[in-house]
Amino acid sequence: MVTVTRTKAWILATRPRTLTAASAPVVAGTGFAAAHGQFAAGPAVAALAGGLLIQIATNLANDYYDFFKGSDTAERLGPVRVTQAGLLSPESVWRGMALTMVAAFLIGVYLVAVGGWPVAVIGLLSLAFAVGYTGGPYPLSYHGLGDVGVFIFFGLAATAGTYYVQALAWSADAIVAGVGMGAFSTAILVVNNHRDRETDAAAGKRTLAVRFGDRFSVAQYFACLAVAAAVPIAGIAAMGWSPWTLLSLAGWLPCIPAGSRVVAVLGDPGGVDRRTLNPALGQTARGVAFYGAGLAVGILLGTP
Repeated sequence: MVTVTRTKAWILATRPRTLTAASAPVVAGTGFAAAHGQFAAGPAVAALAGGLLIQIATNLANDYYDFFKGSDTAERLGPVRVTQAGLLSPESVWRGMALTMVAAFLIGVYLVAVGGWPVAVIGLLSLAFAVGYTGGPYPLSYHGLGDVGVFIFFGLAATAGTYYVQALAWSADAIVAGVGMGAFSTAILVVNNHRDRETDAAAGKRTLAVRFGDRFSVAQYFACLAVAAAVPIAGIAAMGWSPWTLLSLAGWLPCIPAGSRVVAVLGDPGGVDRRTLNPALGQTARGVAFYGAGLAVGILLGTP
């Protein structure tokens, strides 16, 4: 058993490397709001805090529910899950999840006061997704629907919602940016499921990687990156975005070595240690951060 302090265990439980999936769309949405003269510091900071808390709650829920459903075992290939490793008790992780959701809800109350019922709908659905991803009567990740949820909540909803709480209006630009953010964030999940295909299959977790195999996962990974890359190009061509938004393509740089690792499994699926995909997870997460920052900075550089 790994020996770590309780503080370190809680940090591990939050899975810090995944948090760019929550912060990057908020950065992008805020960049577009600022470019349109609609920046509002209070709602922007609250959106960031709320997004991070929902991501952490999702990670804690995954840690808790995957342990009880038998997906997390001693054969786990990914980073340490604190419940399975015995670093924190299941009850502690559940309480941590509940407290994090309460904190996110309280921030949501402020945002609802700012933006009204559309924000309430997005916030409540996001909290439901945090638990329903691995918990509840129909856990999305166990039925191959996690990818759709990530695309919606860490792409469209987070980006367009961040814009809305500042401008109090919807923006086609922010929605299109959300498509790119959602696609790139989904690529993180694709790596995760590609790595865990064999252990997930043994546990009855029917992710898309389990359903359709390694070749599908490789194609899905690069399709997600291609959609993300197409978004700023389409924005420039059809929506008058600044060419500076091509800075977002810097998000591809960490994905070059990540993509090599993703493809390597195809060469010898029975002989490649899928733990080699762990660095690809962090590299793709960094790509999401660069992508969101590139969209925000790029649209602002093009503002007169």
